[in-house]
Amino acid sequence: MIRASCVILLFGGLAISTGCERTSASEPTTAPTTLPAGAIEKVIKSPEEWKKLLTPEQFYILREKGTEYAFRNAYYDNKYAGTYLCAGCELPLFSSDQKYDSGTGWPSFWQPIAAGVVVVARDADGVREEVLCARCDGHLGHVFDDGPAPTGLRYCINSGALKFVKK
Repeated sequence: MIRASCVILLFGGLAISTGCERTSASEPTTAPTTLPAGAIEKVIKSPEEWKKLLTPEQFYILREKGTEYAFRNAYYDNKYAGTYLCAGCELPLFSSDQKYDSGTGWPSFWQPIAAGVVVVARDADGVREEVLCARCDGHLGHVFDDGPAPTGLRYCINSGALKFVKK
C-alpha cells in the first residue's frame, strides 16, 4: 500500500494541493487542481534579461528550446520528495509524487502539479508535443502518450529547465 501525504503549495496568493491520498500504485489519483483562468501572471523578458538570470544551459533549454543529454542531467535519477519549479520563473510545475522512472534518462512525470501550469503545443518539427511553462513560456521538454496509469502520459522534462525544492 502506498500512501502520499497532501502538499499545499502557495504562490501568488494561490494554494495548490498535490499528491492527496493515494492508496495504491494502480488506483487512480485525484486529478490535478485546476487553476482559475488568469491565475498565472505572465513573465515577459527580453533575451538579454533572460541571459542575465539564467545559466548558459538553462538559457539554451528554456529560451532556445534545447535538449540536454540523457542520463547526464541533474534530476533523471532524483529520488527525493519535493517539488520541481520552472528554473526561469519558479512556478511549481511537477511533484515528486507524479515522477517515475521512464528509463529514458530524463525526469519523467505522469501529470503536472496542477492543470494550467504547463502549456502543450505542437513542436516546430510538427511531430512532437512541446511542454512550455505557462508563466514564462520556457521550453521544458515534450509530452508523449506512452506513460503509466492513470494518465497514460509521459512528460519528459529537461533537468536544466527545472529547479528542485526538497520537502
